[in-house]
Amino acid sequence: MSDLTRLTAVDIAKRISDGDVSAEEVTRAHLDRIAAVDGKVHAFLHVDADGAIAAAQAVDARRARGDELGPLAGVPVAVKDVLTTKNVPTTAGSKILEGWRPPYDSTVVERLRDAGTVILGKTNMDEFAMGSSTEYSAYGPTNNPWDLGRIPGGSGGGSAAAIAAYEAPLAIGTDTGGSIRQPGAVTGTVGSKPTYGGTSRYGLIAFSSSLDTPGPCARTVLDAALLHEVMAGHDWRDSTSIPQPVPPVVEAAKRGMTGDLTGVKLGLVTEFGTGEGAEPGVLAAFNDALAALTKLGAEIVEVSAPHFQYALPAYYLIAPSECSSNLARFDGVRYGLRVGDDGNRSLEEVMSLTREAGFGPEVKRRIMLGTYALSSGYYDAYYGQAQKVRTLITQDFNQAFEQVDVLVSPTTPFVAFPFGSRTSDPYQMYLADLFTIPTNLYGGPGISVPCGLSDGLPVGFQIMAPTMADDRMYRVAAALESAVGTLTPPSLEG
Repeated sequence: MSDLTRLTAVDIAKRISDGDVSAEEVTRAHLDRIAAVDGKVHAFLHVDADGAIAAAQAVDARRARGDELGPLAGVPVAVKDVLTTKNVPTTAGSKILEGWRPPYDSTVVERLRDAGTVILGKTNMDEFAMGSSTEYSAYGPTNNPWDLGRIPGGSGGGSAAAIAAYEAPLAIGTDTGGSIRQPGAVTGTVGSKPTYGGTSRYGLIAFSSSLDTPGPCARTVLDAALLHEVMAGHDWRDSTSIPQPVPPVVEAAKRGMTGDLTGVKLGLVTEFGTGEGAEPGVLAAFNDALAALTKLGAEIVEVSAPHFQYALPAYYLIAPSECSSNLARFDGVRYGLRVGDDGNRSLEEVMSLTREAGFGPEVKRRIMLGTYALSSGYYDAYYGQAQKVRTLITQDFNQAFEQVDVLVSPTTPFVAFPFGSRTSDPYQMYLADLFTIPTNLYGGPGISVPCGLSDGLPVGFQIMAPTMADDRMYRVAAALESAVGTLTPPSLEG
């Protein structure tokens, strides 16, 4: 493995800026790494080698001219395959979009290019971001670099695995119910969900429009903060985008790296226990992390959030309802897969055959759940009630943040599980998001940072903050990282 693939994004950018290495050298080193190990990991669905090298050469040319480079210029980035990339395949992990090359970039990708980052390609994911293990990708699962027989989390398992396997120093994910944080937890990487509306959804293939949030994935908290700052900010093309400045996340991460949390109050949600329902090893690592934070000056305060216990069922009414509406556009008429159009079938038959062939089992399950929840006579009893619960959960968060600066919990109740062990029972799969979903329903930011190992597998520590106070969670996350260090997965060579 090249030493260049082991560097943090901060180190890569500095070496390029100082002229110690070229952006093209860095890019080729990561492309070589992908070629060497992605056959085992399957983090990528598409590698855009020519586009990446061209972008790197452009950065080198700018440096040669004496142009000022941004803080991530020349740094390679992998992008979850749910964000449109102009003329580069974008499938959302589904056969119904196989081969589709969008005519435009999403806002997030546009900002990555403007910042001089080098986009390596598109990463694997659960189909339309519906899943917690990346087993529901239409193109096969991604393997966890810590144990190739285990899941890398979902839905953004490809992005997290690419980072853990040193195929990229940075990646973009999206978080609807935990799809950045949960993969980060089980792969020993950092996964951050910004405040809803803090990052643009323009060009994001929608799953649940009131929940979907693009965010950064990295190996260090500071790297995640730098990527957050580059990709975030108001976008007039997204009606839910917040017209406020990006919180000072980089400054907060650097402050946290000093290891001083004096005066910071961390809230333990009584209804979560101290990770009630979590595996013993996960709970032990979480409690060790709490102890480390108190040594840095943080104060632990118990707070009550009585409606958090209803977050999981509320989410699995709201998200499928919105998905059934959003996915109605994939009908075999305008773009993507088209099945059964032999001139002898009606348009309705072609639509039905296309959706039958193009959608996988989890997507079909959620479309049916959502359609039922929105149907006449059931809307108020299901979707309407779920939205009321969402309001109560938001009130719980607001009341909690009157007492504490951030809330903390394990990111996920268990470490990476073996392939196939939960696919037969959807409820057991959905439990992976038990601790992450409340934040999505509230709309605030959350981050997962590695806090130790359980049976040799990574455990994640989740930090949740008030809306547009993303900097708070970065400060605590960086302080925890300074105390417990980062994790290194086993070698994939050989």
